[in-house]
Parts: sequence; C-alpha cells; structure tokens
Amino acid sequence: MRVEYVSPFAEAAHRVLESVVGLRPVRGQLQALPEIVTMQQVNVVLGITGQVEGMVLYGMSVVTADRIAGLMMGKTVVTFDQMAASAVAELGNMISGNALTLLSKHGYRCDITPPTVIRGKNVDMMSMTGAPLINIPLELGQHGDVCIGVSLRERLAA
Repeated sequence: MRVEYVSPFAEAAHRVLESVVGLRPVRGQLQALPEIVTMQQVNVVLGITGQVEGMVLYGMSVVTADRIAGLMMGKTVVTFDQMAASAVAELGNMISGNALTLLSKHGYRCDITPPTVIRGKNVDMMSMTGAPLINIPLELGQHGDVCIGVSLRERLAA
C-alpha cells in the first residue's frame, strides 16, 4: 500500500480531533497487519470508492468512545448508546472526508460510504480488495487511544 494513501488519514485525524474535540493526538508506531480484524470495542467502518478503494476503521474502547462523544455533544456520556454511536460515527465521517480532500490533492478522486458502527473485538472484516491493513495508533492522553486502520489500494481497471 502506498504511503500517500495512509498519510492523509493521519493528517486529517490530527486536524479534526484538535478542532472538533480539542484534543492533540500523539501518533504511535505504524503497524502493518495481514488481515482486517477489529481490535477495539467500538469500531467505525467506512468504505472508500473511486480511484482508490477499500475501507477505513476507527477503533477505540467504549470509555474512549463515551469521552469523545461527550466532548462532541458538550455533556457527559455514561452509557454508549445510539447518540454516542452517532457522534463517533460522525467523527469518522469528518476525518475520512478531510482525508479524501487531501487524497484529491494527489490526484485521487474518491468517495466515502456512510459509516457503520461495529461493537466488538476480533470481528473479521472481509475485504474484497486484498489490501493489507495499516494501523495508525493515536494517543489522546487521559481520554484513551484511537486506532485508525487504513486498507486501500488503487482501483483496478475494469
């Protein structure tokens, strides 16, 4: 997978997390995984279509999801419910939208699918693209960690 597919998601995550929830993430070490498996309790999944295709996952613990949702909604979230799920799904949507804008500057025209929230660790995700998953860990201090998994490839000619 090309670095120009991954970097826009890391850059967009920094921008969105700082502007929307007021958090400055610290990026950890990138990790390549041979298969796509949810590693966190709450996972936001978005499909990417166009010249580059695949999927992006935003994973976090339930506690981190509650804290991020609370910051986005301006109130304390105690239980991960439909509103909290909607908030973290929208966060994934905003990061992905910003990342696709950055990808377009490299000449890649793409769209995103609506986000889906999946609860649960170790859920196998079958990707038809066969692209590996690059995991970008982001540390949010006392709020926990968010892992961004990027699995993209250039679309094959039809």
